[in-house]
Amino acid sequence: MQGYICVTGMILKQSPVGEYDRHISLLTKERGKISAFARGARKPGSRLAAATTPFSFGSFRLYEGKSSYTLSEADIQNYFEELRGDYIGTCYGMYFVEVTDYYTRENNDEREMMKLLYQSLRALSVEALPNPLVRCIFECKAIAVNGEFPGAPSDEGLEESTIYALQYIAASPIEKLYTFTVTDKVLEQLESVSARYMKRFVDRDFKSLEVLKTLC
Repeated sequence: MQGYICVTGMILKQSPVGEYDRHISLLTKERGKISAFARGARKPGSRLAAATTPFSFGSFRLYEGKSSYTLSEADIQNYFEELRGDYIGTCYGMYFVEVTDYYTRENNDEREMMKLLYQSLRALSVEALPNPLVRCIFECKAIAVNGEFPGAPSDEGLEESTIYALQYIAASPIEKLYTFTVTDKVLEQLESVSARYMKRFVDRDFKSLEVLKTLC
């Protein structure tokens, strides 16, 4: 049935269409990942210009046509301005978005992935949390949310603190994920485990990750 719907969500990506429009990918609480057109969003002074950029989180009013959605209004609660001003932080954020885009589907219940992405973007702006730790937590939890996390590997000689951290990441509510720091040794081991599991369960190239490798 055609008509208007209101959803809560976050812009994952956008691309230009024609002279003035944008095509957006939107992760929503109500309908999983959907795509929509934003007419005139690239016109100077458009009220949809900022609302259709990646990381924008809020409420979106969409017209549901027979075969596509069209964005009509947006009320953005968080643009993640502090993240946009940090180039390396932005690269981490875009990597998180790419992983989220990989995992999510239309009409799936993607509330946990949306919550994970939101909290992970917030964590990138916390000075006490190193970005590499935030990345490890995000990767492992993304795998866990999607039912694939196998637990701590037994063949890497991990420290007890590393094993505990992995167990905590897998079992904790997303709201409590980013509440700890680790030693350099534990972080090194977490990076090794998360890289191994990402290769095993995701194993695809992410453009933002290639950029990160040149920066870090």
